[in-house]
Amino acid sequence: MTSDEILVQEVQGLSARLAEARQSTERRFVGQHDVVEQVLAAILAGGHALLIGQPGLGKTMLVDTLSTVLGLDSRRIQFTPDLMPADILGSEVLDALPDGSRAFRFIEGPVFTQLLMADEINRASPRTQSALLQAMQEREVTISGQHRPLGRPFHVLATQNPIEQEGTYPLPEAQLDRFLLQIDVDYPDRDTERQILLATTGIEEGAPHAAFAPEDLIAAQRLIRRMPVGESVVETILDLVRAARPGAPESPQFVTESLVWGPGPRAAQALMLVTRARAVLNGRFAPTLDDVAAMAAPVLRHRMALSFAARARGETVNGVIARLLDDRAADRRAA
Repeated sequence: MTSDEILVQEVQGLSARLAEARQSTERRFVGQHDVVEQVLAAILAGGHALLIGQPGLGKTMLVDTLSTVLGLDSRRIQFTPDLMPADILGSEVLDALPDGSRAFRFIEGPVFTQLLMADEINRASPRTQSALLQAMQEREVTISGQHRPLGRPFHVLATQNPIEQEGTYPLPEAQLDRFLLQIDVDYPDRDTERQILLATTGIEEGAPHAAFAPEDLIAAQRLIRRMPVGESVVETILDLVRAARPGAPESPQFVTESLVWGPGPRAAQALMLVTRARAVLNGRFAPTLDDVAAMAAPVLRHRMALSFAARARGETVNGVIARLLDDRAADRRAA
């Protein structure tokens, strides 16, 4: 059997397990198909996700469900204005030993886990939020000069209330860039809300079951990186990301007029990975241009900022991304 045939078999097996994981998740998190797909894609790609939506839309329940479905050890941090970095990372305490001497002992914080839920992350100060920067990028933390590795795998799923609400702080740009995806959780439509109403107000609720173990998830993340990507997909990703940078040679005039800054190379890396993950989630062996279009907004929108004039005109980041996608599609049709 050739290496390509082995890869096809492995992708087929992973797709079947992911279908089971998605079904188990959606049995409890009803009607939010795209949200579940995007969160699973972020984790398959080895990254972190930021879920944004009004309180009460099930963001916390989704993260709790995924910890069970993916077989990961999970911990939760409720972010509040008085939360300190040591409450996340841990701290050293001075212990008195039986011989009368004293020594420092490190007490691990909740960041030492495999799936960390940062609930309402924007209710803590930027100083506290920054405690996660090294953890999210390097999968380790440095405390008192000592490097301490985190769980394997390690993922952060953070929830955020809309910044217009009272008692919230905007996330620093460096913090936002650590998130592979920004996933918007909207209100459900009427039929979906009816399903939620019937499924969650009875005697029994759907219980998720484990479809993965940690070592299975690590193997799946490695497999995602081995998937082939067509040249047209690579070029489309590059075109899209580079066109979203105001003032760049590839940038159209409306981008320069609407944005103050755009995505860096990390966005292209993220888009490459999550398009592969989405392909596997949908039972395909290689990503397509449809995968790029579907994942472009979650990858790019938190890596772009509108100018004051654009906000005054009523423009949105999602609108700019949609226009860029339309331009790329028009270019392909013309070619």
